[in-house]
Amino acid sequence: MADYTQLLKKHLKKAGCRFERQGRGDHEIWYSSITGIRFVIDQRIKSRHTANAVLRQAGLPKKF
Repeated sequence: MADYTQLLKKHLKKAGCRFERQGRGDHEIWYSSITGIRFVIDQRIKSRHTANAVLRQAGLPKKF
């Protein structure tokens, strides 16, 4: 299975989202300037559906 985490982070940074802080365990809290909300990213995203769900929370269209 592919690991979508690095590709997802690169796409989020390009869209203007930013890392805010470390969350619990291996999670990170990010902020979307598009939607104005915070969302969580796991460090080991193995599913394209999960990666697309994170993009949707950030206010971006599907990519994976």
